Amino acid sequence: MTTETMPMKKARRRGLNRIAGLRNALVSLRRIWLTRVWGMDIHPTAMLSMSAKLDRTFPIGVHVGRASYVAFEARILTHDRTRGLYLHTRVGENCFIGGRSLILPGVVIGDNSVIGAGSVVTKSVPPRSLVAGNPARILRSDIEVGEYGRFLTADARESTLAEQGLT
Repeated sequence: MTTETMPMKKARRRGLNRIAGLRNALVSLRRIWLTRVWGMDIHPTAMLSMSAKLDRTFPIGVHVGRASYVAFEARILTHDRTRGLYLHTRVGENCFIGGRSLILPGVVIGDNSVIGAGSVVTKSVPPRSLVAGNPARILRSDIEVGEYGRFLTADARESTLAEQGLT
């Protein structure tokens, strides 16, 4: 077998990853609740952490695109009471919103973008960008990601770590 045909080794399932099927079912039920009851625009393939917070003050302003992932305790806001703003906030396709990030009202996250953990996104993000910080700034442009904002080299890196027994 050549290295191209060898299957990639995956990290061992530990912790909550062992019950991924149950988690995915709960996430699907939550997405249905948010879209049908609250009127949010969340694509059926989008994944939300159970602790992600989506603004319910102006719920029709929440838009999450195809194959995007909103990680733990990330917040997507659509209103600002101090300024009387009620704006649509959009996350494009194939995006990753890092844990504990804050997306402010009216921001548009371009397709294939990655938002670093803990970022405060105050301005719209161009497509294919990596942003991080407070306030979030563009760290890299023209990045290549797959579904859910996963870098194209991630599978090979995971496989290497798994082969070394580090996962």
